[in-house]
Amino acid sequence: MESSEPQRQANDGSSTDQPSALKSVSALLAAFEEISRGRPDRVLRLRGHLAIDGQGMPVAGAGAGREPFELLIFRGFSSSVTHPTAFDPDRPALPEGAAIETAELLAGPLDPSREQRLAGPHTPESFLSPADW
Repeated sequence: MESSEPQRQANDGSSTDQPSALKSVSALLAAFEEISRGRPDRVLRLRGHLAIDGQGMPVAGAGAGREPFELLIFRGFSSSVTHPTAFDPDRPALPEGAAIETAELLAGPLDPSREQRLAGPHTPESFLSPADW
């Protein structure tokens, strides 16, 4: 069965229709951060689940359980609103074991008292093209 949606192409010509579980988390975040640098009027909110260890700390790969997360991407930076992250901006804000399930595009800069959703929730891959921001 074919999808009715057109297949999107990445800058390198490869398909971007891959589910986020099959695409590396760090590659998705890097792509979103790059696009967001050129769109200071947009915030991308990602939601999903993290694998956690027995103490409730996020881990890469399989863990003792799962916990929901929320991540905001604005002006090239990812910020977790639910979990601590490394101070190093060169490290991804989510471990590879994270499952990014939905993405929403919000008007930026974000004002929590007057949040304006522009698109979504959709699959994260829906926002891999700068034209969709």
